[in-house]
Amino acid sequence: MRKRRWIALPIVSILALAMVAPFLYMVATSLLDDAGVLRWRTENYAAVSSAAPFVRFFLNSVLLAGCAAVGQVLTSAAAAYAFARLRFPGRDRVFLGFLSVLMVPAVVLLVPRFLIIDALGWVDSYAGLMSTALVSVWGIFFLRQYFLALPRDLEDAARLDGAGEWTIFWRVMLPLAQPALATLALLAFVDQWKSFLWPLIATRSPEMQVMEVGLARFHGVYFSNGPYQMAAAVMTTLPLLIVFFLAQHYIIRGVPPAAPRS
Repeated sequence: MRKRRWIALPIVSILALAMVAPFLYMVATSLLDDAGVLRWRTENYAAVSSAAPFVRFFLNSVLLAGCAAVGQVLTSAAAAYAFARLRFPGRDRVFLGFLSVLMVPAVVLLVPRFLIIDALGWVDSYAGLMSTALVSVWGIFFLRQYFLALPRDLEDAARLDGAGEWTIFWRVMLPLAQPALATLALLAFVDQWKSFLWPLIATRSPEMQVMEVGLARFHGVYFSNGPYQMAAAVMTTLPLLIVFFLAQHYIIRGVPPAAPRS
C-alpha cells in the first residue's frame, strides 16, 4: 500500500501542477511591468479598471449569477419534489419530456429566446438577461434524484401529524436537501458567471454587459498588451476561485446518497 502511495504521489503532483500552471502564468503575467520584469505591483489592475467599466461588469455578473442561482434552486426544488414524491397522471411521461430538453443544443434556442424577449421589449435589460436562466432542467433532474434517495420516515410522520404537502416540502424536505440545494446554487452561479453567448446577444450597451462579454471586448482593444489582458482575466476568474474555496465542501455533501431499496 505504501509503495502504491509513493508511486501515485508524483503522478498526482504532476497532474495538479499541469492544472495550476496556466493560472500561475496568468497571475505572473498580470504583474509584469513595462519592461517585462515580474514585480509585485497593482498598477496593471488599476489601469484595467480605469480603461473599462469592470466594476459595472462585475455587478451585472453578480446580479445575473445570483438571481439565476436563487431562481434555479426555487423552481428546481418545487418541480423535483413533485416528480419525486407526488403522484399524478402522466408524471413519468412529463418528466421524460423535461429530460428530452437536455438533448437540444443550447445554441438552437438562442434565436427563439431572443425573439421572445424582443417581442416583450426586454432586449438590453435585466429582465431579458435573467429570464432565461431561472429554470434548469438539469437542476430538476439532480434534485429529483436527491429527493428519491431521502427516507420517507419523517415525511410519513409529518403526514400523520396533519401536515400538508406544502408544509412537508418546506419544513421537512428542503432542510434535508440543503447540501444538494447549496450544490445546485453554486453550480448555477458558476455557470451563469461564465455565460458569454446569451449576454452578448441579449445586451447592447456597455452598462448591461457582464464580465465575460466585457473581457472579450477588452481583449479586442488591448490585444497587444499581455499584462493588461491577464490582469483583466484575473479579475474575471478570482471571484469563482473564492466561491469554490468557500463552498467546496457543499459539492461533496451534495452528491445524492444511494437510494434505499424497497
